[in-house]
Amino acid sequence: MTIDIHRDDLGIPHLRAADARELAHAQGLNAARDRAWQIEVEHRRLRGTSAALLGADAAAWDVLARRARLAHTARLCWLALDDATRDWLAAYTEGVNAALPEAAREAPEFAATGAAPARWQPWVPLGIWLSAHLLFTGMPAKLWRAEAAHRVGDATAGLFASGGIGTAGSNGWLLTGGHTASGAPLLAGDPHRYVEDPGGYQQIRLACPEFDVVGFAVPGVPGIPHFGHTGSVAWGITHAMADYQDLYRERLRRTADGGVEALGPDGWRPAEHGTETVEVAGGAPVAVEVVETERGPVVVGGPDDPEAISLRHVPRVTRDLGFAALPRLLRARTVADVDRACDAWVEPVNVLMAADSEGGTLHRVTGRVPVRHHANRLRPVPAWEARYAWRPGAYEPLPRARVTGLAVMANEAGLAAPLGVEFTPGHQHRRITALLTGATGLTASDMAAVHADTLAGDTAAVLGPLAALDGLAADAALLRKRLLAWDGRMDAGSADAAAYAAVRAACARLLAGRPEFAALRTLARDGLTGGDPADGRPGAAYPEALWPWLDLRPRVAFALRNLLAPGAVPGLDPAALVRAAVEEVAAAGGEERTWGERHRLAPWRALPGVPSDAETAGLSGDHDCVLATASVPGVTDLSARGPVARYVWDLAGRDGGSWIVPFGAHGTAGHPHHRDQAPLWREGRLAPVVTDWARLAHEESMTPRTPGRAVFTRAVPGFGTVTLTPVDPAGDLELIHAWVAEERARFWGMTGAGREGVLEIYEFLDSLDTHHAYVVRRDGTPVALFQTYDPAADEVGAHYDAREGDIGVHLLIAPPPGPLRRGFTTGLMPVLIAFVFADPAVRRLVAEPDLRNDKAIERALRTGLVLGPLIDLPHKRARLAFLSREAAERAAG
Repeated sequence: MTIDIHRDDLGIPHLRAADARELAHAQGLNAARDRAWQIEVEHRRLRGTSAALLGADAAAWDVLARRARLAHTARLCWLALDDATRDWLAAYTEGVNAALPEAAREAPEFAATGAAPARWQPWVPLGIWLSAHLLFTGMPAKLWRAEAAHRVGDATAGLFASGGIGTAGSNGWLLTGGHTASGAPLLAGDPHRYVEDPGGYQQIRLACPEFDVVGFAVPGVPGIPHFGHTGSVAWGITHAMADYQDLYRERLRRTADGGVEALGPDGWRPAEHGTETVEVAGGAPVAVEVVETERGPVVVGGPDDPEAISLRHVPRVTRDLGFAALPRLLRARTVADVDRACDAWVEPVNVLMAADSEGGTLHRVTGRVPVRHHANRLRPVPAWEARYAWRPGAYEPLPRARVTGLAVMANEAGLAAPLGVEFTPGHQHRRITALLTGATGLTASDMAAVHADTLAGDTAAVLGPLAALDGLAADAALLRKRLLAWDGRMDAGSADAAAYAAVRAACARLLAGRPEFAALRTLARDGLTGGDPADGRPGAAYPEALWPWLDLRPRVAFALRNLLAPGAVPGLDPAALVRAAVEEVAAAGGEERTWGERHRLAPWRALPGVPSDAETAGLSGDHDCVLATASVPGVTDLSARGPVARYVWDLAGRDGGSWIVPFGAHGTAGHPHHRDQAPLWREGRLAPVVTDWARLAHEESMTPRTPGRAVFTRAVPGFGTVTLTPVDPAGDLELIHAWVAEERARFWGMTGAGREGVLEIYEFLDSLDTHHAYVVRRDGTPVALFQTYDPAADEVGAHYDAREGDIGVHLLIAPPPGPLRRGFTTGLMPVLIAFVFADPAVRRLVAEPDLRNDKAIERALRTGLVLGPLIDLPHKRARLAFLSREAAERAAG
């Protein structure tokens, strides 16, 4: 296999390979090279092991990831995939594993934390996807809605319905050829998420004879899922704001035999449960009880609380995350192809737009929304009432719309309205529509002005009451005059925009402090409503990872238009509150500041870093502008959420399009392309898409190492050539499961483990430095499974006087019809012994066959092992047997 890597002037990778599988390998290799630290952190976050690297601040997420069983769900979804998609994922992770060790040596974060990169399994990209979208929907909002309704009543709680705490909704728009200079469609947009450094999207090109696609990849995930252009068809998405995750109130109890039961519609039923440990760098480990009922994993509370809450979502129920859509999108040529590919989409639920070079257009919702009781969408519902169960296999119909000239999507209650509960207020949708309606002769370069529009969308909530104020002191009257004359644009250089933001923030703080909302100010830390005051038991504590969604202040910040409406809050005079805010800001006085001095970027980093120019320079825009660099009024003027990418796809030709990310193509600090796009992004400009190979710098042609290379080979006259290859937990799963699941392998203790159980066991072994597993082949045919371990790191070591240089072994011979014949073990065993003693540090081989396994004991004796004492292990009574290096050498002659 040969891979060619090219880059443009911004270091954006353009990858070319002979076929789709090689290209997936190349993409994984590039992800490791360009984003080694980033994908290592994401890998650990999905497994709930990031705190072992990042310390106590990461522990809350790890606990939630363990309780939600993200890694386990990813494994189940991978096992259920079709063979072709599984192989595609395997190629990607082979590329990651081939490049990650060397890339980690060049990334300073690994040295700073002392971390060694973890080996990837093919299901890891699915886990990264799950981890990124766990809190992407209305699940936390249901907790807020239920608690708010309980504490302040439904009417008051309803005032906070504003589309969530991060209302900087993504933008997308599609212009048909009647509006463009070329006569071909234009598709543009900008996804809004929490800004990360390195960025959450990676510009990339993937080319092979079968397809050639430019777009934005998610580091750690193959393909181009959200925003791509194949040359003849382009697509983009926004979040549909649909409700597709449910929360169930659970009643749990412990049983006399140490189990856990959950109350369901059919009475008390057993629940899965176990205990896991989250390791914390610099702190004490955290024990996590993981419980799963028939509804789903318990994410709030547990068996010792009056009530708990479980999470039910489609991937966990169906074992389908929709990854089969990703390779299909790469092969799309028309909007019909994109449409068919996205029929397989599952999560998250998106609004999709697409256009092709023949003038075809597509506007639809993609994903799966389960059919269930309407109350499930609003709040946690009782698990023991049958009416709240999902209708098996039933999903809501997905709306479609015809595109006539212009289509706009911005997370408003539009196409996806039947599928959701809360949507954004629609400021961006209305503004983009106003800017583009009736326009003709538009080009891709004209779209930058739309991306960068700074007109605030909802100033009336504050400025409306302000207009009626009189009798203000001189400084407050001057501030009122300035604000009423302001043009409404949140420009970085505008002092009036800063003054407006200050008054708005004061309004939010005053509202949050009102006595009507006192019961909501401690909601996150109070825990789940439902404790029993009679016996002094509080409700279950909310996971710390959910606290930001349960904080009153952001809820107030984004609901000002509702809260300041006349009569909305009983006893509140909006004009009086705005007067108090204006007087507070005017009295503060001080040096005049611009909006850009207050409004700067504050990206998330796994480890603290040196701020870049993008963070010290002022930003235009705000949460209710098209340029949605969101602040949280009353909490902070800094922007942690905003456009994490911008794009314009030109269907007249890809090189007419443009794109940008907040930082750059590379993830390593100090690299020339780490932050070189930041000035363009900050100024609202985009970089051109370049697809002419002649304009790209050829970086490298390479033939990557192939996985599964034998670590030991020996030709035995009259027997054949024996090789030992490290077990690939995913690649060898079917083989190993078939062997260990048979009754004849009962002494291995995995007959009832199932495919996912065997996968988990061998992944765990693969992660250890002290335990190793190998597939043994004779003349290329698998004939045995051979495992070695350090007795000092195993329970066996506690039952005998382990010596330095001891190595334990296990051997499972393949079942018939296989290579078994008279003299087979006589030919095989010397090879395995030679392999063990090829390590000069090994002084003695140790075996511990089950006392009931007569064949294994007989084999040990024939091989020259000396029997030792009996030992009692938790799962068996075993007979120790030993073979010293000296005895092995004598036997070998």
